[in-house]
This record gives sequence, structure tokens and C-alpha cells, in this order.
Amino acid sequence: MSSKFTELAIDCADPAGLARFWCSVLGYEVQDEDDGIVTIGSPLAPEGKDRPGPVPPALTFARVPEGKSVKNRLHIDVNPTDRDQDEEVRRLLELGAQHADVGQSGEESWVCLTDPEGNEFCVLASRRP
Repeated sequence: MSSKFTELAIDCADPAGLARFWCSVLGYEVQDEDDGIVTIGSPLAPEGKDRPGPVPPALTFARVPEGKSVKNRLHIDVNPTDRDQDEEVRRLLELGAQHADVGQSGEESWVCLTDPEGNEFCVLASRRP
């Protein structure tokens, strides 16, 4: 048997605010909120945790005192499901994302953005149902 990826922990200054942003990006909902930690996940995830196979990973936001100081070594990639990449980038910018310069050449098929606390993520070009 192997492990399955069920959760990604993200340190931040404002767990509730960052959770709201990512809920809007991913169509997730808050699953738990307690003492500076907020966990969000797919509305289908709770009953799926006990089943074999892929489970949409939860995101846990934990308040930490230090701020972000360098480029992330790990980041999230998102795929638009019901619109093209340009439309999705516009939607995410309206939610509070910002464009990020991480040394792109301009020839990439993805767009680099940051969430409201500066964590980099990419919007891929292809749509996935």
C-alpha cells in the first residue's frame, strides 16, 4: 500500500482571509476553523477520505508570525475547468491575485500569479473537466 496526498499546509498571516481566497479559486468550502488554523476542502472530500484512490487534497492555513521572504519551493498549479486561461486569470486577479515575475521567458503555457499573501501559483493553459 502507498500513501495518498490528502492535505497541503500553508503558513500565513491571515488564515481566514487566505482560506476565503482559495475557497473562491477552487470551489472549496471551510471544513474546520480553530485557533488560528483554517482547513478547506472539496465539498465531496469528507466522505472520500476513507475510500481508495484520488481524494482532492485539503488546504490548511496556519497563522505564523514570520512573513514570506523568498520564492516558494513548492507551489499550486490550477487548471481552468469552465473557461479559458485568460478568463480564469482575470477572475483570479479580481479575487485578489497578482501577477508574479519568477523569471519567465514569456513563452510559457502557464501564467504565474501570487495569492493575497504572496504565495506563487500557476494557471495552466488547458482546461480539465
